[in-house]
Amino acid sequence: MTTKIRTQTQLYDRLSEEIAWRRKELIYIKSVIEKNRYTAIINTLIRSGIPILYAHWEGFVKNAATSYIEFVARQNLKYEELACNFIALAMKTKLKNAQESNKSTIFVEVANFFRTGLSEKCYMQWENAVNTQSNLSSVIFKDIICCLGLDYSIYETKEKLIDEKLLRSRNEIAHGKELLIDYEQYIELHDEVINLINLFFNQIDNAASTKSYLHKNYASVHLTSTP
Repeated sequence: MTTKIRTQTQLYDRLSEEIAWRRKELIYIKSVIEKNRYTAIINTLIRSGIPILYAHWEGFVKNAATSYIEFVARQNLKYEELACNFIALAMKTKLKNAQESNKSTIFVEVANFFRTGLSEKCYMQWENAVNTQSNLSSVIFKDIICCLGLDYSIYETKEKLIDEKLLRSRNEIAHGKELLIDYEQYIELHDEVINLINLFFNQIDNAASTKSYLHKNYASVHLTSTP
């Protein structure tokens, strides 16, 4: 049974487990490619490695982001204590229902919540909160980063890498195109993906540690309390 993520330590342990097996598999694949660099099967190995690189990138982003949202949801906070991005996340279902129904009564309920409901304990559904759409482009990743209240600017120089070298290459291979990537390009992409995963890991861990999920008016109070 999966441990519930209630503390920063439990979040760190979950992220560490998540990153460890992914890094191990990617390093193993890289070593196989390195050993077969000058053999006839190198192109096949690289073509097989690209979709796995992408899968671990998407998988880690989705699972790590979901784990962070679960952690925040289990802090037993009121809506008004949360940063705006998490209030928006918690309200997503209500806002979606209001938009789809177009009924004035539901819009009034939403408006009333922002008048009187912010002092209530927050309920946040985390299980399906993160949607990579099985196509994790930089645009979708940026939206996830916004949802978590993290800084996207550190990824801006990696957009071409994410969209073209990783996502597009994976899609072309998955759709049966004869895409050939040389050894040096693969090794570079491998290293970049590992760095991206590590960067995202550190961002989430730091956000939990500094309690950046809190509204600034409540941050100082909670930072002095024991998690």
